[in-house]
Amino acid sequence: MTERARARPELPPEGGRPPRVVVENVTPEVDGGRFPIKRTVGEKVVVEADAFGEGHDAITVVLRHRRARDAAWTEVDMEPLGNDRWRGAFVVSALEPYVYTVEGWVDPLESWRRGLEKKAVAGTVEAVDLLVGAELVEEAAGRASGADATLLHAWASELRGAGPLDDRAARALDDALALVAARHADRSRAGRHGRELPVTVERERARFAAWYELFPRSASPEPGRHGTFQDVIERLPYVAGMGFDVLYLPPIHPVGRAFRKGRNNAPQASPEDVGSPWAIGGPEGGHEAIHPALGTLDDFRRLVARAGELGLEVALDLAFQCSPDHPWVKEHPEWFRRRPDGSIQYAENPPKKYQDVYPIEFENPRWRELWAALLAVVELWADRGVRIFRVDNPHTKPFRFWEWLISEARRTRPDLIFLAEAFTRPKVMYQLAKLGFSQSYTYFTWRNTKWELTRYLGELGRTPVHDFFRPSFWPNTPDILPEALQYGGRPMFQARLVLAATLAASYGIYGPAFEHVEGRAVHPGSEEYLDSEKYQLRHWDLDRPDGLRDFIARVNRIRRENPALQSDHGLTFHAIDDEQLIAYSKATEDLADVVLVVVNLDPHHVHAGWLELPLAPLGLATEEPFQVHDLLGGGRYLWHGSRNYVELDPRVSPAQIFRIRRRVRTERDFDYFG
Repeated sequence: MTERARARPELPPEGGRPPRVVVENVTPEVDGGRFPIKRTVGEKVVVEADAFGEGHDAITVVLRHRRARDAAWTEVDMEPLGNDRWRGAFVVSALEPYVYTVEGWVDPLESWRRGLEKKAVAGTVEAVDLLVGAELVEEAAGRASGADATLLHAWASELRGAGPLDDRAARALDDALALVAARHADRSRAGRHGRELPVTVERERARFAAWYELFPRSASPEPGRHGTFQDVIERLPYVAGMGFDVLYLPPIHPVGRAFRKGRNNAPQASPEDVGSPWAIGGPEGGHEAIHPALGTLDDFRRLVARAGELGLEVALDLAFQCSPDHPWVKEHPEWFRRRPDGSIQYAENPPKKYQDVYPIEFENPRWRELWAALLAVVELWADRGVRIFRVDNPHTKPFRFWEWLISEARRTRPDLIFLAEAFTRPKVMYQLAKLGFSQSYTYFTWRNTKWELTRYLGELGRTPVHDFFRPSFWPNTPDILPEALQYGGRPMFQARLVLAATLAASYGIYGPAFEHVEGRAVHPGSEEYLDSEKYQLRHWDLDRPDGLRDFIARVNRIRRENPALQSDHGLTFHAIDDEQLIAYSKATEDLADVVLVVVNLDPHHVHAGWLELPLAPLGLATEEPFQVHDLLGGGRYLWHGSRNYVELDPRVSPAQIFRIRRRVRTERDFDYFG
């Protein structure tokens, strides 16, 4: 039998030689780059990646970044972390989208220099070793131009010269010359990450803000009179004086009359009942109109302008739903769901019925016109000076709608901020954040124990959640009076405020109910307020001596004066041997600002414990004392070592917010804490 002729083996595909460096496991990366990470102007993007090649050749890895509209890349050398992991960083400096990626290549010249250095130490350098290097330098010179090319040619000539071998070897190891050659490396076989990863850049208010919610119709100083925008203007110094950044107003549109709810959500309303602001629309107009009792559009513009003068931004509620009296119900009946008997489906949350609210049907055949109309609502109020929207129940509307609307709205107004009121399942909340929402309400409202808080904050802080999801912590809302606030009294309100304001960079309260320590529920077991402002006017005595106005102002001042509290990064929980005490610190990256918070979670009893504070991670020396300054109470304490005693009486203050101050020794041996 003759041997069968073998077929000619196929050649590799034509084209350039394949890359020699693998780039993978790039972080941050959200869903493979499908969604952007979030940063605010001036924030750093820290990128890590695995990058490696075969064998032992040296590789160079760079982080490439640019504004999305630019063609040219900026490159940053990435530093090795060990085990083929690399890290680099860049700062987003403009309010516009960025992209980044990672690239790596084998560096023959650096590989040669590493080998030559070992031979130099061993005393085994040969002339031929320098000739090898000269060829590599000449190749780099061929890719260079101008002064760099001249310098590299001269370097190659020196390596080939007749001078002493040791002198030429030392010249070969000149780091300054190697840096010039590195600028002209052969990158034809570079390995690249498969995608350009996006960054959404927003303004600082998307990251750091204190929100205050009030009902304009309850802003009147006279009991029983419907409040106006002018009344809100007169209340602005009160809100600004407490240190808030955002004044959030529930819907300011005309309120429907059909099926209007009475006090405490009564099914039948009396003639004087004002109804729910979320039952939007009446004969006066819909989402584009203003409730006549509040004032005019000019009044609203004056409110926005005066708020700006006091350092406040006005946020509006974006509630895409309609009362039966909304003009859209007649003009666009196809935008609403019809039941078999021909009636329109109203909102329900069994056993609750909201006959005064019609949800919008997003799956209707005329959905394009609907989407355009809703975008027009956002653009209209943006034209009127509003740059922040709190969005009501976004999780009940299509995901793709929000992705489209937010993208379109920001196309011409990149400074728009959207807060999602999405008390729903975690994956749904996260999806809304990925689609463009700047912030989201969270489960903080119901997290009360040390175990619940540490576990939940651990979830929010893990990768990749913290790269796209910004939490906003609210101790209360008009819809939610948590059980803890119903029975915990003033100490619980104080504790929850401190937790919200220091655990999260963004937080908010519904006031004046909060600073008035309003804890009355409509009935036991309910989270609804008794005499809720959602259904009636309320009158608030802003000068009550037992209120929390001054306490809130101190907490907000502490937030503004300490950069560590202005980010959701840098949070660390610390061990303390009492389950009713929770302790944590937040620090800036450079440790220039370190804040330590201890809160008594029990509003009724004194609790004490020994706090374990890791010193080195907080920039503290084990042999030096350090000062902790209680920014709430004013006390200063000198602590030694990692274990220190803390005691909190909720009747005095349920929390301490410490600024950690290190000992500073001057040239004259004068010690102070800074």
